[in-house]
Amino acid sequence: MGKNTVVFGLTNVHYATYERETNGSYKYNTPVRVEGAVSLALNPVGDEGKFYADNGVHFSRFANNGYEGALNIAMITDKLRTEVLGEKMVNGGFLETSDARPKDVALMFEVDGDEQATRFVYYNCSIARPSQTANTVAESIEIEGQELSFTAKPRLNDKAIRWNTGEATPEEMYNDFFKAVVEPVDVPVQP
Repeated sequence: MGKNTVVFGLTNVHYATYERETNGSYKYNTPVRVEGAVSLALNPVGDEGKFYADNGVHFSRFANNGYEGALNIAMITDKLRTEVLGEKMVNGGFLETSDARPKDVALMFEVDGDEQATRFVYYNCSIARPSQTANTVAESIEIEGQELSFTAKPRLNDKAIRWNTGEATPEEMYNDFFKAVVEPVDVPVQP
C-alpha cells in the first residue's frame, strides 16, 4: 500500500452484530453492508485528568473512553431496523416498542485516499434510535438523509476500540476486510 497524503470520501459502511462468549470474547457475525453513506463524524470521549504540584501541572493524561459519532445515510434499511435497532415487523410495517432490545455492533467503513482507501473497524458500538425530520417541498427537493448517533466504546475483554489498515497491512487482510471483523492480533508483517 502506498502512503496517502490526503483522505476524502466515505463508502463501504458495514455493521456486524455480535454475541458475547462466556469467556468474555466477542463472536462477530458476517458484516452487512449499509448502502447510501453520506457522512460520518467521530469525536473522542474522555476528559483530561491533571495533577498539580510545585505550583503547576505536574502530570496530565486524557482518558480514552472511545468516541461519540453520527452516521448519516440515505435511508435506514429494513434489516438494520429489525436486526440492530430492535424494531419488529408488524402488519407489514415497523413497530418500535419501549422494551426493544437493540444490539451493539462493530461498525466498519472506508475513507478513500490519493493512494489507497483506509479501512476502519470500531469494535463495540451502540446505535441510538434515529431522529426524524421532514420538510415541505418548495422550489426544489432537498433530500435530508437519516442520521444515526452512536457511541464507540472499549470492548470489555481487551479494551480494543478501533483498528484500521495501514501501509504495512497484508494484501489478503486488506482485500478480505469486509468479509469478517478483523481481530487485533499481532501478525508478523514483512518489511
